[in-house]
This record gives sequence, C-alpha cells and structure tokens, in this order.
Amino acid sequence: MLYASLKSIASYVPPTCISNADFEKLVDTNDEWIVERTGIKTRYFALPSQQASDLAYEAGKLALQRAGLEASDIDAVIVSTLSGDYFAMPSTACLAAFKLGIENKPAFDISAACSGFIYLLSLAKSFIESQTYKNVLIIGAEKISSILDFSDRNTCVLFGDGAGACVIGASDDPKAAILDVHTGANGRYEKLLYTPRPCTGFMVPSKQDLENQSVVRMEGKEVFKIAVKTLTQNVNEMLQKHALSAGDIAYFIPHQANLRIINAVGKQLCFNDEQIVLTVQKYSNTSAASIPMAMNDVYEANGLKYGDLMLLDAFGGGFTWGSALVHFGGK
Repeated sequence: MLYASLKSIASYVPPTCISNADFEKLVDTNDEWIVERTGIKTRYFALPSQQASDLAYEAGKLALQRAGLEASDIDAVIVSTLSGDYFAMPSTACLAAFKLGIENKPAFDISAACSGFIYLLSLAKSFIESQTYKNVLIIGAEKISSILDFSDRNTCVLFGDGAGACVIGASDDPKAAILDVHTGANGRYEKLLYTPRPCTGFMVPSKQDLENQSVVRMEGKEVFKIAVKTLTQNVNEMLQKHALSAGDIAYFIPHQANLRIINAVGKQLCFNDEQIVLTVQKYSNTSAASIPMAMNDVYEANGLKYGDLMLLDAFGGGFTWGSALVHFGGK
C-alpha cells in the first residue's frame, strides 16, 4: 500500500531577535506582563529586505537537502501564509518556487491562518496517495511583522516571523505514514481575529478605508476560550478514532500561540511535559510556520526519530482548525 510520508523537516529563523524589553520603547508593556499572559520572551523579525518568499526559500532549500532531493524532483509547491509578498498576486509559492529553481510546476498559496500547516498536510497527503505527484514541498512562511500595529500592545507583542518546510513523498511503510489529517472551519467568528482590507470602496478610498489598515486585529479573550475548547475536542476525536491514548504519542506539537492555551489543552489531554513541544517562548506566534518550526527544533535536538508518532494541533483566524497524526518518515 502507498502512504504519504513526511520525508524531511526544516525551518528558517530570521536574523533579528526582538526581546520583550524592546517593546517597552513602543507601547505600555513590560517583560513581566508579556511573559505572564503569553509565555513569550523573544521573537524574530525579518530584515526589511526580506519577504515571506525569502523565508520560504531558506526553509525549502534545507528541506530539499535533508530529503536528498533536487529542485527537479519536486512536483508541486504549496505555501500557507497570511503575510505574503503581495496583496493578491503573484502567490508567495510562485516566488519561492522560482527562487528554489522549481519552474513550470504547480505552485500556489492557501489561506488558513495559523492552521495553515495542517491544511498543507491534508492537501499533500491527497496528492501523494492519489499518485498525482511523487514529491510535494509544503511551506508555512510568515513575515507577520509587516502587518502588525505597533501601537496595539495586545497584538504586536504576540507575533514573529519565520518559515518551516517539509517534503512529502511516498512510502510503503505504515510506520512512516501520515496517518490521518482532520481540518475544519467556521466563518461565524470572522471578526474575532482578522486583518481588514484597506480599501473596499469604489475608486476613491474613504477616510474610514484609509484608517482601516491591513494589520492584525484580535479579541484575545474570546479567541482564548474558543481555541482551548476546539483544540481539545479536535484532539480527543482524533485519538478516539484511532483507538490511541496520550501515551501512544511521542510528541504533541500544538500551534505555538500562547503558553496558557498550550498548558490548558495539554492538561486536559493528559500529555506530560516531555511530550509537549514548546517554542512559543523563543519564536512567539509565527502562524502557519509555527508547527513546522517547532517540529524542526525537536529534529535538530536529535529528539525526532524515524517512525515517531507526532500529534499536531492548530487553531487560527477564520476560525480554522486542524489536527494530524504523523509518523516521522525522514532520516
């Protein structure tokens, strides 16, 4: 039987480290306030010259190397981002693919916010198992610093930039398989976490349009409550479906948005500290890049071995959500 398999994992962290103390110069906040509410201590911002496609390129290049593949071996490139190089077109995937030397192959973006990587896994799994493609490069890439309101202390301290990439290929070993992926969405909650479109009028923008900048807006308390409930329910359904318990999981890798959310979900699901992967304190919330960046940290610490079963779980604007049971199929 043919299975979709996660063949490699890689990430890229941009060069500029921003501490909580740095935000004290911009807004009414301090390190204690940020750490207590979010667990975040630092985050990384891309250079002004770097765009999301540049971050995607760096992560994608390393993912190809670790999979032992050349650019010519990749049949499709899919990127999830909410902070792409352009407002609408061309896609960040098109630009990243070209920079990687992948031309004349399908390349497109998806928009699923912080759940984007789970959605990418679902697409890649379908492409591989249907034998449409042999190798798919999926990348979560974000330059969220470009869409932050640095006068809003409730949002600007929460996010960072980065990219994470995986090569998804085929395997005949069930111990290397992407076992299952579940995704969902509900647009009922659109105004709890969103980025406004700057101009929605005809021809001449109104004063309100000009003030309605495309920056992250969020109702944090409401997002927190719905996220904890949804993430916990999603994981329980996935484990029950496959007759698994928390003890069967090598690593629980949730979306790295907020330490309090992660701890609340982890406690309800009975995962221990050794199972829960935490990187939010280092990178903050990097949206679609968050889960692959966290996965890569485990890999580079020599903690991720062939066949290890990971449980991934994410929740994001839309609202969107998703979970996945993934064996590591890399070397």
